[in-house]
Parts: sequence; C-alpha cells; structure tokens
Amino acid sequence: MSDTAQPVPLKVDIVSDVVCPWCIIGYKQLVKALDTLSGRFTPTIHWHPFELNPDMPEEGQDLREHLAMKYGTSASGSGGARTRLTQLGESLGFRFDYFEGMRMVNTFRAHQLLHWAGLQGRQTGLKLALFTAFFSERKDVSKPDVLVAAAAGVGLDAREAAAVLDDGRFAAAVRKEQAQWREREVYAVPTFFFQDRFPVPGAQEAQTFERVLNKIHARSEHSAA
Repeated sequence: MSDTAQPVPLKVDIVSDVVCPWCIIGYKQLVKALDTLSGRFTPTIHWHPFELNPDMPEEGQDLREHLAMKYGTSASGSGGARTRLTQLGESLGFRFDYFEGMRMVNTFRAHQLLHWAGLQGRQTGLKLALFTAFFSERKDVSKPDVLVAAAAGVGLDAREAAAVLDDGRFAAAVRKEQAQWREREVYAVPTFFFQDRFPVPGAQEAQTFERVLNKIHARSEHSAA
C-alpha cells in the first residue's frame, strides 16, 4: 500500500446476541486485527439480531442449569469454560464477571432497541454497553430500565428509548431480519460477513481476521488497478 493509497471502505455485518460471550470476544479480535492493519480500511459495522434462546421466559434461567440442559455441560466443564473466557476477555480488554446465580435472559427487547439505535447511528455503542451490562456489571438486559439506562449512557434519548420498548414498533422488523439470517444458514453466533461476500463464522483469532482482511484489500487493489 502506497502512502497515497486511500483506505478501502469495509462493510462488516455481525450477527450476534448480547448474552453470547463469544460474540464480544469475536468483536474484540476483529478490532485487534483492524488495529494491526491501521490505515488500510474505513470500516462500517452493522449488528444483526440473533436470539440464542428465543423461548427464554421473562424470569430467565440459572446459567449453569441452562448450559446443562441445552449443551449437557457439567458443573466442572462450565466452571472451566468461565475461567478460560475470563482470561481471554482480560487479554482483550473486556471483563467477564461470572457469579453464582447468574441467569440467562431473554434478549428480544435488547434487539429491538439495537435496531432503533442503528437508525440513530449509535448501534455499536449500545451493543458494547449491553455486553458490559450483562457480563461485567451483573445486570439483567431483559429489563426495560436496564436497556433504557444503557441507551442513555451512549447518548440516546431515554424517553424515546422507553417508548420504543413500550410500543414494540420494531418487533416485526427484528423478527423479519432474524428470519432472513436463518435463510442465509446462520444458526450460530457470532457470524461475520465482510463486503457481503466473505463469511467468517465464530470468534476467530485476530490473525484469522487479518488474513481475510488482507485478501479483501488485495482484491480491492487489483480491481482498482
């Protein structure tokens, strides 16, 4: 890349859920890769809804119990996974604060608010705030007051955020988008799409993202030549 070359516009679509630990890990790895390739891209990130537990009731479910029922995870296996995630998160600048009694919760309201935040240009800020609220601050991100506070914390209008949740104006749009991603065979998260062409499933290491990004950059230079 010459000193006068312009950065490549990079469209990044991330399908994820705010209660998915690997989603924030994957995002942090992507940011690490982009930092390594600083100056090569101007990224625009769009977050898309995926509910890990669409049938989760309002009261949620004990996390250990949930993992045992859904994945057959033992208590020792669950504890080991939490330790590994906590260490990995720390290495990437994110704090996981797992605790006894932690509950898995329904995230449909969160996705509705994220849809609205995207229309306001503050979607990534809210997404990161919700990851932090759930994993670092022991907050229930299914609760409207928690969601509204998170929205206000990233500069969104609290009253409008509350109205969005109260009237469910984006519920149908979120359901439609979820169906569209299922049609594209997205059944696990995180899933990343670059330039609408290059899918990367899972929370890959930064080096994997770098390889994909370098391929995109090389193709862009070739097409511009």
